[in-house]
Amino acid sequence: MRVQLYSSSFCGACTSTRAVLDQAAALVSGVSISEVNVAVHPDAAERADITATPTVIIENDAGEQVFRAEGVPTINQVLTGLALAL
Repeated sequence: MRVQLYSSSFCGACTSTRAVLDQAAALVSGVSISEVNVAVHPDAAERADITATPTVIIENDAGEQVFRAEGVPTINQVLTGLALAL
């Protein structure tokens, strides 16, 4: 499973989202988190249809999106998304 965080440089909510994702990764083994700064990689953000930061996308091992959240997700939302990716 793969977790992607789409963020921007001056996004206070992105900092909170990183903390939630780190907490989830500590609870669930095998979680790979990558972060994409939309200002640095605008084409990646466009391909993923990112309209706000932070946006979290969780994909299963087949690369299918199973969870998407705009704004700061709760730990329960992220854990539910990770369960859907299994």
